[in-house]
Amino acid sequence: MVINRICVCGAGTMGNGIAQAAAQAGFYTLLYELNPVVLERAITGIEKNLQSFLEKGKITAEEKQKIFQRIQFTGDIQTCLADVFIEAIVEKTEIKIALFNQLAELNHREAIFATNTSSLSVSKIALGVMSPERVIGMHFFNPATIMKLVEVVHTEYTNNQTSETIVELARQMGKVPVICKDSPGFIVNRVARPFYIESLRLAEEGFIDFSTTDKLLEASGFRMGPYKLMDLIGNDINYAVSCSVYEQMNHPERLKPSYIQEKKVKEGKLGKKSGEGYYTY
Repeated sequence: MVINRICVCGAGTMGNGIAQAAAQAGFYTLLYELNPVVLERAITGIEKNLQSFLEKGKITAEEKQKIFQRIQFTGDIQTCLADVFIEAIVEKTEIKIALFNQLAELNHREAIFATNTSSLSVSKIALGVMSPERVIGMHFFNPATIMKLVEVVHTEYTNNQTSETIVELARQMGKVPVICKDSPGFIVNRVARPFYIESLRLAEEGFIDFSTTDKLLEASGFRMGPYKLMDLIGNDINYAVSCSVYEQMNHPERLKPSYIQEKKVKEGKLGKKSGEGYYTY
C-alpha cells in the first residue's frame, strides 16, 4: 500500500511528536485536534523542536521550513482524509472506537487505523470498529521524534496488508518496528512495570528517597532513574498504564499501582508538563 498522507489525531505531547516525525520522514501530515488551545500549543512546540534541531546542526534551515510546511493543522474532522490514521487521544477505549468509526465513514476502504495506546486492548478497540482487520497498534515512545522503537501490535483480526504497511511505515519514519501480539502492556510497558512499581514500593516502605533511587540506578547504567522517567512521561500516563496492566492481569499483588503515584496524579503533580512531580521544574 502506498502511503501519500498520514493523519495524526490528538495534538498532545505524543501526537505532535508523531506528526513531526512523520513530516521529517517526508510524509504530508495532518494533525487533528478539537481543542484550539492544545492545537496552538502543538504548533509552537513543533516550531521550537525544529529550531532546536537546526541549532544542533541536525537539519538545515531549508529542511526546517519544508518539514513544517508538510504539516497541516486542523480542528475539523471533515478535513481528515488520509491513508493511515494514528490516534494519540485520551486513553478511553470507547472514545478511540468512536473516532475511528467517524474516520472510517469519511475515508476510502483501505485506510488503516493505528492506535498509539500504551496499554489498552487493541483487540477491544478493533472489535468496535466497522473494519477490525484495518485496526492495529502503533505504539511510539516519548519523545517520538527521537526514540527509535515502535511496537506494532496486531490482533487476531488484523490482516497481513495492515501489518506489513505499518511495519514499512515505521521503517520509513526511521524507527525500529517490533511486532508483538496484543497483550496487557505489550512488551515494554509489561517489562517496565517492576522498574517503576518496585521503586515506588521502596519509597512507600520508607527504605529510600526518590533522588537516591535515581542516582543509584543511573550509576548502575540506566540512562534515567525511575522517578525522573515518570516525571518525563507524565505521572497521569504512567499511573494509567500501571492500572491498566494490573486490571488486565487480574490484580497480581506484585503489580499493584502505588498510592504515592495516585496521590501525585490527584494533586496535579504530573511531572515536567505540570512543573512538579517527584521533582520541581
